[in-house]
Amino acid sequence: MEEIKWTGNHMPKSDDRWLEVMSVEEVEKARTFHRSFPQYCVTPLNRLENMARYLGLAGLYVKDESYRFGLNAFKVLGGSFAMARYIAGELGRDVREMTCAYLTSAAFREAFGQATFFTATDGNHGRGVAWAARQLGQKAVVRMPKGTSKSRYDNIAREGARVTIEEVNYDECVRMAAKEAAETERGVVVQDTAWKGYEQIPVWIMQGYGTMVSEAAAQLRETGVRRPTHVFVQAGVGSLAGAAAGYFTNLFPDDPPKLIVMEARAADCLYRGALAGDGNPRIVEGDLRTIMAGLACGEPNVIAWDILRNHVSAFVSCPDWVSASGMRMLAAPLKGDSAMISGESGAVGMGLLAALMETDRYRDLREAIGLDGQSHVLLFSTEGDTDPERYRRIVWGRET
Repeated sequence: MEEIKWTGNHMPKSDDRWLEVMSVEEVEKARTFHRSFPQYCVTPLNRLENMARYLGLAGLYVKDESYRFGLNAFKVLGGSFAMARYIAGELGRDVREMTCAYLTSAAFREAFGQATFFTATDGNHGRGVAWAARQLGQKAVVRMPKGTSKSRYDNIAREGARVTIEEVNYDECVRMAAKEAAETERGVVVQDTAWKGYEQIPVWIMQGYGTMVSEAAAQLRETGVRRPTHVFVQAGVGSLAGAAAGYFTNLFPDDPPKLIVMEARAADCLYRGALAGDGNPRIVEGDLRTIMAGLACGEPNVIAWDILRNHVSAFVSCPDWVSASGMRMLAAPLKGDSAMISGESGAVGMGLLAALMETDRYRDLREAIGLDGQSHVLLFSTEGDTDPERYRRIVWGRET
């Protein structure tokens, strides 16, 4: 079995200038926007008491994003808020005025008209952008990498977007979408990866992801847990991880939880950057083949990277079996705990946590991050069965 790889964070700190974008105040703007949609509800935070006891933890909590806006994944939070921030800027108005009621009104259509929002995606982000564009009467164009499943393609097409599967990887699709947006009148690229000269929209997307993180923090308080001791968060380009790290650091500036970032082995650009230790990001090239399609991103968001290098305790590179194990454990937990449908990119945290706690094989990592009987661990199941056929094959033991 392929080994899990990890490294502690020994990188030099930066000036941390991006941390403030994930302040509690900025995230509340995003949450206010999302609350204005009739489809909004707070997604469940499942407390797995028996699993925690079995693993030797004080508490285990899993945020289940398969309920988000009926789209089976959290990604819509980022794309929709970024679109609202862009529109607010074009109209010279505050984003707090950009409610769903206004953005679907005749007055809005007269004031703004239509723009075309371009994006690249493995499925969840593009579906969220397409859904938001349809809700707001805008246009969407979505480019998907080779190997994309038909179910993920169909989900986006049903939202009315122009969508294609290209014969290139995710990062090349990002470049394609950016080029097309630049060549289109009122074209806007909505991507959660940042590069030099393209920083504002990725910041807004990260703030949108903050809705999920702030919900989880509030739900933990309702269970009597003031703060998690550990937050395990998965990363593709790193935007969600940066959002979680930034929000929890701002929420608990004097006592932040330990943050553990997990990547797919085939696209572990953040792990490689941390392993190099010089503070500079690294890029992974090639086909990026992994069951964790949502994490198959080889070029990091440089804004998220800056937050992560300052605030993450450990970076972990996970083979596919880690996610497959987590999917099965969440689908069939211990009696009395809630079962969850957690997809390939959603369950890697459960798989890693079990690998750390069930045996001493990874005792060094467990001890380095201080996981023990006093730990309250927060995980994010970021997607449900967004590829239903593959989900069944994995959970039923016919793949990986």
